[in-house]
Amino acid sequence: MSEREDAGALNRADLLDLSAPNRTAASQFAVIFAAAFGIWHIATNVYLNEPGLWQNAIHFGGFAFLAAITLSPFGRRSNTWLAWSVDLAYATLIAASAMWIAGNENSIYERSLAVTGQGWQLSWIDWAAGGIVIFACIDLSRRVSGWVIPILVILSLCYILFLGTYMPGVFRAASLPLDDVLFRSLFNDEGMFGILAGISSTNIALFMIFGGFLVVSGASHFVIEVSKIIAGRVKGGAAFVAVISSALTGTISGSAVANTASTGVITIPLMKANGFRAKFAGGVEAAASTGGQIMPPIMGAGAFVMASYTGIPYGTIVAVSVVPAILYFLSIAFIVRIEAVKQNAGAEIDMTVDSGKLVSGGLVFIIPLTTMVWLLLTGVTPAYAACWAIAALIGTSWFTSVVARFVPSDRFEPVVMGPKKIVEALVSGVNASVLTAILLVTIGLMNNAIVTSGVGNGFSLMIVQWSQGSLVIALALIAIASLVLGMGLPVTAAYIIIAILTAPALAGIMADTIVVEQLVQGITDPAKSALFFLVDHPNVAKIAQGMTKPEAWDLVASIPFEVAVTIRPALVDPTQTMSFLLIAHLIIYWLSQDSNVTPPVCLAAFTAAGIAGSRPMATGFESWKIAKGLYIMPLLFAYTPLISGDFGEVMHIAVFSLFGIYATNAVIQWYSEGPVGILEICALVGGATLAFWPLMLPANLAGAALIVLVVVWTRIKLAKQTAQSEGP
Repeated sequence: MSEREDAGALNRADLLDLSAPNRTAASQFAVIFAAAFGIWHIATNVYLNEPGLWQNAIHFGGFAFLAAITLSPFGRRSNTWLAWSVDLAYATLIAASAMWIAGNENSIYERSLAVTGQGWQLSWIDWAAGGIVIFACIDLSRRVSGWVIPILVILSLCYILFLGTYMPGVFRAASLPLDDVLFRSLFNDEGMFGILAGISSTNIALFMIFGGFLVVSGASHFVIEVSKIIAGRVKGGAAFVAVISSALTGTISGSAVANTASTGVITIPLMKANGFRAKFAGGVEAAASTGGQIMPPIMGAGAFVMASYTGIPYGTIVAVSVVPAILYFLSIAFIVRIEAVKQNAGAEIDMTVDSGKLVSGGLVFIIPLTTMVWLLLTGVTPAYAACWAIAALIGTSWFTSVVARFVPSDRFEPVVMGPKKIVEALVSGVNASVLTAILLVTIGLMNNAIVTSGVGNGFSLMIVQWSQGSLVIALALIAIASLVLGMGLPVTAAYIIIAILTAPALAGIMADTIVVEQLVQGITDPAKSALFFLVDHPNVAKIAQGMTKPEAWDLVASIPFEVAVTIRPALVDPTQTMSFLLIAHLIIYWLSQDSNVTPPVCLAAFTAAGIAGSRPMATGFESWKIAKGLYIMPLLFAYTPLISGDFGEVMHIAVFSLFGIYATNAVIQWYSEGPVGILEICALVGGATLAFWPLMLPANLAGAALIVLVVVWTRIKLAKQTAQSEGP
């Protein structure tokens, strides 16, 4: 093979795959670049003091470079020398343009101040560099995630350029000059290199790299082995192995599809061998893997984005997410138990635990994660904690090689993180970050358009008007929007877009409950009551003496959105306001996960179906049924103090919610510990209703007792049926 042909011999998508055969000079260059880029991410967040714009521009430039050379648009011809040369030149041009933008910001300010009243003074190089990076965002986001994001970006830019003037009502927006749009897109905090890019460069990329180190170090082996110990002796234990391992692996990967692909190759065949149906095995893996993005401490990218948007500390978001995540995985465990009894799954399979994998893998899993969590609790930044967790993992891997000598294993050798393994981990983490980095920078273009035009307020107003102040209708509208957007977007991107548009409205609807309580009691403070004179409603005259709850809700519903944002801060405590904002973001984040498991587009379920050998759509419906916790938890967030309550209240709700969740699963499966009839179904529905009733101990106890009664009765009934079928 000639040198010219050899340069493109390796499949372009495999350039960063260190296990791929026939490695070439091109792939070696890509690996070296990715490893160095990973080291830069660690250094820039610990030692270097680069300005935020520089850091974000380098971050985007590097990932755009990797995306351009590994995701070629030339199809089958991408491995020719000409295609490689074009992509390399394109990648270099994008990176250079990003660097130019970061280095030329002050010059633009100086030229524009010198010539006031004539807009932003951009040179032809500024125009060219800006145009290149915006085009690259549109093009590369198409390569990594399809056409939805590019279309939304183009519409967003057109909206603030000229389309806004043609829109009706609250969606009408003034047109901006082209130079103003370009400057805002590049340099605003809401733009390409602003808040979202900062989240990616300081937090997400580092946690992805940390995940790469966990995978390469063999920590995933520990996940499987400890799952065998916990679930190995339970009926249908293989499925519980899938649930537990997916919960723990989700802490590593933060991606439902990656989680399904990595653990599914082990757990799905194990479940099938254990007697579970193929589509159920795939559905369990997809539903459990989806929980990886709601599993603290990493929670995919959601916790970092949420912390930046709400101003609530990352540690607080993670802390309040622990109990809901546990409830979600227990909801999957319940349906696994019901299915195991219903299908009599529980064939004898090999659940032997490898002590070597357990000990060595456990050390590199537990010690780095403990280090990271401890540092987060001390108040350091997530990026700093992730860097030290990586250092702890490398040191621990050398220690495990000594420990492993005393815990023999015929099938496993501990991984020592030497130079080659460190490079492999860096490349794995950087490769996993490409999609998120490209999308977050690209979404910055949409975010800027939304903030600049004020369309977010218009969308929030639409949600308020359509829901008529009803929280359940607002939740349904947001769930539909998240599902539709999620069909073409990764869940993090869907969450960001929906949160920008709807979180203020949802938080406002919840805050209105506090306003209504004050209106019922009567507002005698003249400064506060005067705010309502901007509202044209007959009940305004009753503010001082109070009114009935229906009258108060009628008054609140009539308050214009632009007036409500003034009244609420005056009547609602800032702590409560922040709590409602956190609840709103958590609801949206949880609902945005449903696209992983909800047909017609459910990538995690389709990935699981490929491993299970089952029909994709049937597996999708099965995973949707299993992952009902994605809908139950947001309702608990909205209607109970599961997030905002004290420890006692949270535990009260969590314990009794478990009974309600089990009953919900039993109703959907039409089975409990045995077959159920209409009477049992009615009892389960009634019991679930009472169990979910917030902080009503007598009702909760009655509901739990009713559900336990159904469980015991169906178990007795199944035993009788089994005895009769076996005969004397």
